[in-house]
Amino acid sequence: MRLRRAEGRGAGGEAELLALPYLTAGPLAGQWAIRARTFDAFVRRVVAPLAEERGRELAVLDLGAGNGWLSARLARLGHRSVALDLRVDDADGLAAGALFRRHLPRMFGRVSSSFDALPFGDARFDLVVFDASLHLAEDLPKVLAEAARATARGGLVAILDSPFYARSRSGEAMSEEKRRDTARTFEGLAEDLLALSPIEYLTRESLAAAAAPAGLWFERSRVLYPLAYETRGLKARLLGRRPPSRFDLWSARRS
Repeated sequence: MRLRRAEGRGAGGEAELLALPYLTAGPLAGQWAIRARTFDAFVRRVVAPLAEERGRELAVLDLGAGNGWLSARLARLGHRSVALDLRVDDADGLAAGALFRRHLPRMFGRVSSSFDALPFGDARFDLVVFDASLHLAEDLPKVLAEAARATARGGLVAILDSPFYARSRSGEAMSEEKRRDTARTFEGLAEDLLALSPIEYLTRESLAAAAAPAGLWFERSRVLYPLAYETRGLKARLLGRRPPSRFDLWSARRS
């Protein structure tokens, strides 16, 4: 929680929470401008077509949900969602999502749990979505197997806002930079933060290898982001820096 507060998350109170992901002011507005594009593509390319296929509201599992903003947005669209996260704090965790209750026709569920051991039966959800969270997994094959298990036949597993690199060496360079920055910037928290061992990033190949045993075959749907994001690769080449990651939208059908 101290880290999330230090990053400025939740600083804007209820107004900021209700605006997500369409945040236009504050220290994190630039990040949310990217995530808003992914969310819009997710609704248009994944949620709406799947709801049309099913002919009804969707049952959605929002993994790594944080304060539950994505579940709240889906609730406004008429879907039933469960927001799952280990964090329960009122800065950016599940407790912060309690404020949505006053603004939704039907409150979404909130469950505190790890996503490598989901507390649900098999095939309970039409759609399972990793919301800026899959790169936090420590055991990627296990996490994807759990997501597949919880997804109903014909349903979808989607990945939003996790960093993908074309080559693993670029991801490893990013991870090392992040570790150095964490040790320098969050000196009092660094020991605890660096004790964790998330995968930090994905490649097309690492995702495919981890997902295949679960019967998932992911496809990328490219998202058009703001110009500053889309030109990062060119700037990196000109400056001789490592290639940046991309987010985009990834989804797989549960057979």
